[in-house]
Amino acid sequence: MEENEYKLDGTVLQSLAVEEADHHVTYWNNKTGSERLNAACFIINQIFCVSPSDKIDITFMDKRRHDC
Repeated sequence: MEENEYKLDGTVLQSLAVEEADHHVTYWNNKTGSERLNAACFIINQIFCVSPSDKIDITFMDKRRHDC
């Protein structure tokens, strides 16, 4: 992999004040577990350009036991 293959797009970043960041944490802490899970699924679907009705291809998955 070349060093410059991936670059961070700085135009999408935003800095927050401590109070504003705390508001985000409070907002999500006031949501139920189901609401937070739905939000996470929505974000994942947006990132990978899929919909909840799409089937997952598990042919490439590998099942193995991890030693702890």
